[in-house]
Amino acid sequence: MLDILHCTPECVPYSKTGGLADVSGALPEALTRLGHRVAVVTPLYASVDRDRHRVAHTGREVQVTLAGRTFDFEVHETTMPAGTRVLFLANEGLFGRPQLYGTREGDYPDNHLRFGAFAAAVFGVVRALRLRPDVLHCHDWQAGLVPAWNHLHLDLFATVTTIHNMAYQGLFSAEVLPDVGLPWELFNPEQVEFWGKVGFLKAGLVFADRITTVSPRYAREIMTPEFGCGLDGLLRRRGADVSGILNGADYGEWSPATDALIPSTYSAADLSGKAACREALLRECGLAPARGPVFGVVGRLAEQKGFDLLACVLPDVVALGASVVVLGTGEAAIEDHMVEVASRYPERVAVRIAYDNGLAHRIEAGCDFFVMPSRYEPCGLNQIYSMAYGTLPVVHAVGGLDDTVADVDEDPANATGLKFRTFTREALLDRLARAVTLHADAAAHAAVVRRAMAADFSWDASARAYEALYAGLVSAR
Repeated sequence: MLDILHCTPECVPYSKTGGLADVSGALPEALTRLGHRVAVVTPLYASVDRDRHRVAHTGREVQVTLAGRTFDFEVHETTMPAGTRVLFLANEGLFGRPQLYGTREGDYPDNHLRFGAFAAAVFGVVRALRLRPDVLHCHDWQAGLVPAWNHLHLDLFATVTTIHNMAYQGLFSAEVLPDVGLPWELFNPEQVEFWGKVGFLKAGLVFADRITTVSPRYAREIMTPEFGCGLDGLLRRRGADVSGILNGADYGEWSPATDALIPSTYSAADLSGKAACREALLRECGLAPARGPVFGVVGRLAEQKGFDLLACVLPDVVALGASVVVLGTGEAAIEDHMVEVASRYPERVAVRIAYDNGLAHRIEAGCDFFVMPSRYEPCGLNQIYSMAYGTLPVVHAVGGLDDTVADVDEDPANATGLKFRTFTREALLDRLARAVTLHADAAAHAAVVRRAMAADFSWDASARAYEALYAGLVSAR
């Protein structure tokens, strides 16, 4: 049995801005079910529902002093269903704000202090609660200084840094270095300096014993200039310490057989409920009954997700006889473009600029295909959810999208969706048109649907891969 402490800026079901939170909630629980002693340490944000999640003050406090400035944290606690211990660091000045990282106007200007103090406080929690972790598993840039502090503490613990998205590195002006308690000798290109700035994620990559990311292909991609965001050289040098472990899916929440948020449950053995979900979704979105396929989109409407490319081809998709349902928020230009197209085709295109978890589930259940044209995608989870619901993913073959989806033409015997390999309007439209022809062949379409629904991306395999990684680290110390 190993003692594992996850250090993360967000964790489902307590706080979330993206897939990082899903991993930080699901992976510790999967490891707990394997028999390990697992805890999570995370900030106690104002948005955490303390009553609902039974968050209680432990009676312990942690004090951190950085550059002469003292930060006091109360330690709160709750327990996840499988038994994972969740430790919250509460500091009203740092984390008692409306959002986790910033507002629509931009990031909070003191994020370096917020997460620099958080990283230092992790070691205070370990001391205060007399924890004895074998491994500190640190997630993304917000926990990037934890391995740096561990290095300064003479490598007390084995450390792992997981990259959830290379594009978010936690870069701050050089002047913040003493403010977060780090000595100037670390400010050099081989350690925390990145083009004249302090890189929190870079610190995590330099000082962690092992580096992981959330899919095998993304682990390879980030070692290239195209996807490495300026850190590809460092990652190549540390190549023997870098591995990609695919994220899992929470089938407790995402299963058409048990989903309470959809109008009719169903399974691969009986797809009649899916047809009912399709009709209900069209009615809910004000679209006309459709003989052609219904394409679904749920996500952040941003260039990274490729939705600017999708917006350009929506009129062509309508011309193919298909309907489209879009749910999400994001960049204003893409939102406006989507809404403008919907106004031209009110019976065929519905766009909801919102966050709506219930509608997201109904889109997964009611659509025939799910479109994810990301420019890059570390792992992605919606394509996995879509397969579980028999909603075939149409994806750009990058990162975890390439790892999880088998194309109907490239690998017909194992096909679970469709992939395009060049990020162009023509390539995307070609695969969408292929989806329309597949849908028209009811028997062929049903065969791919059932194969997709049989795919298993549960957390057990991912947790066992992390278990092996931790065990190797501990045995090597």
